[in-house]
Amino acid sequence: MIKSKTIIVDATHTKSRYNQKSGKEFLMEKSKNLRKSVYQFDESMKEKFPAKTTSNEVQHELDYCQKVIGVVEKEAHIARIPAVQEKLNVLKEIVEDYTEQLHFSADPDARVGHKTEDSSFFCYKTHIAMNDERMITAAIVTTGEKSDGKYLQELIEKSQGTGMEIETILGDTAYSGKDNILYAKKNELELVSKLNPQITQGCRTKEDEFEFNKDAGMYVCKAGQMAIRKARQGKKNVGKNQRDIYYLDVEKCKVCPFKEGCYKDGAKSKTYSVTIKSTEHKDQEAFQNSEEFKEKAKARYKIEAKNSELKHRHGYDVATSAGLFGMQMQGAMAIFAVNLKRILTLMKEEE
Repeated sequence: MIKSKTIIVDATHTKSRYNQKSGKEFLMEKSKNLRKSVYQFDESMKEKFPAKTTSNEVQHELDYCQKVIGVVEKEAHIARIPAVQEKLNVLKEIVEDYTEQLHFSADPDARVGHKTEDSSFFCYKTHIAMNDERMITAAIVTTGEKSDGKYLQELIEKSQGTGMEIETILGDTAYSGKDNILYAKKNELELVSKLNPQITQGCRTKEDEFEFNKDAGMYVCKAGQMAIRKARQGKKNVGKNQRDIYYLDVEKCKVCPFKEGCYKDGAKSKTYSVTIKSTEHKDQEAFQNSEEFKEKAKARYKIEAKNSELKHRHGYDVATSAGLFGMQMQGAMAIFAVNLKRILTLMKEEE
């Protein structure tokens, strides 16, 4: 049935079945659990706890939790009860480890993914390769913040592992990174992916810590913070190369658990820069301007339709369980179903 030597690659998001909780909501929940546990053994403790905060400020909720901990620890006969002690230790650990940009949910593996610069959702991401006959040849399920382009080589090798011969790869701008272009050339593959200078060019000293989000057009740090604005430095064709400067929210950087080696205490700003080298991808640029490239790129719509089928006909728009393993199982079953349907359709067409 497989006659083509082309794969189309893309990634699709699947929302977590759980809503992500804010830091304040999470602290409120854990302090409530501790109070309820205490009341089961001594209802008179209600009079000893401080008044609940009515503020929306996370810091005020954090202060309240610390006061609750202090009240319980003063009552040694209550604090030593195993059921109370368990809830107390949980709250203490959360308070000690808390930072403003941390969020919590009932789904331990889902992460914040961005579809546009000003929108995000709690999700997983499935990286998919599909052949011209519209059968999925490879899939990789990851957490929602992962970059699409980094999984191209694995998708190619997984597809080849099924026995498919590949000559051409179709993808959007997320797959035109420098490493992917070099990989395609080395393996004599034709990469039909339009260049995006923000992804493909320049020397980035922290490439593994900052990933480009093609939908939002911004870089995201390993803590999940997206740049809030960008600016271009330098002029075209004048001595030094131009640079794109991405600015992050310095207030979030100040309390980031990964700030060591990334943010210097006292700094008034935090930026990430990308050098743009306009001469580095001449071959790919010439190819993308050719009629052959434009004609082949037209077939990319097929994978968008496949993503839509997975989501709207097989429930792949929302996770049915929590955790990455559960999401991988859901992906395997949904992909098996759509492939089986496609095989039956192709068999009918050949009759």
